[in-house]
Amino acid sequence: MNKRHITSAISQAFGKFASKEFSPWFQTIVNKSYVGLMGLDMSEFHNPSTYKSLNALFTRNLREPRTFSLDGDDFISPCDSLISETGTITDDYALQIKGMRYKCADFIGSEFSDQEKAIVTDGTFINCYLSPKDYHRYHIPTNIKVIKAVHIPGKFYPVNMPSLKKRLNLFIENERVVILCEAANGKRFYMILVSALNVGVMQVSFEPRIQTNAIATSPQTYTFENLHLNKGDDFGCFEMGSTIIILTEKDMLDVSVKAGDNVKFSQTIAKFR
Repeated sequence: MNKRHITSAISQAFGKFASKEFSPWFQTIVNKSYVGLMGLDMSEFHNPSTYKSLNALFTRNLREPRTFSLDGDDFISPCDSLISETGTITDDYALQIKGMRYKCADFIGSEFSDQEKAIVTDGTFINCYLSPKDYHRYHIPTNIKVIKAVHIPGKFYPVNMPSLKKRLNLFIENERVVILCEAANGKRFYMILVSALNVGVMQVSFEPRIQTNAIATSPQTYTFENLHLNKGDDFGCFEMGSTIIILTEKDMLDVSVKAGDNVKFSQTIAKFR
């Protein structure tokens, strides 16, 4: 059995602090200090003092639902984030960030067959980085059928821009949840939730057996027969900022965003071909 990495212990300790409900007067100080320090825009959310823990603030829901395109050709952003990189998968390599590439087959993991991994050959990748100041919940970018999900335990290195530039294969080393999806037009793609330092938990609401940053030390696989989710559905959250990677089939999407763009959940970021 593999030993758990020190970054896991750090993330668990921070998670315990963030989940603790302090007395209301002190919790208000903690929450408002975090909002001010990180520069959170709370205009779509409740007053910081109403959240009973820092974690409740991290995982806050929108006060009012956002509207988004219902056109089946429009693929929306699953989250509020910075597009840290996007482009074409070449020779099974995608970019972590410019100048730092990783092998998609290794990232997707050994619990998927060679045939399943091969669907992204010459496909598209989109990297969505959620900073600690972003809205932490994630949503379904198009109507899908969930085929399979694999939880891959790992490390909890930071996934901010400086870390992406200096640590090769960071995405492959970190804990992740790899979700194989099928769009309404039959095209398949992966949504991959990647952990980061201080991300105590990655919630996956459609499969509560997935327990991240827990005791599991080997990959756990979950398959689904008839699980359909709709565009815009909330399916979980990061308990702190992290990254969502989208890997698609060849000629599936025309992407309309570029590296360095800031996007919002509900914003159309690509169109189906």
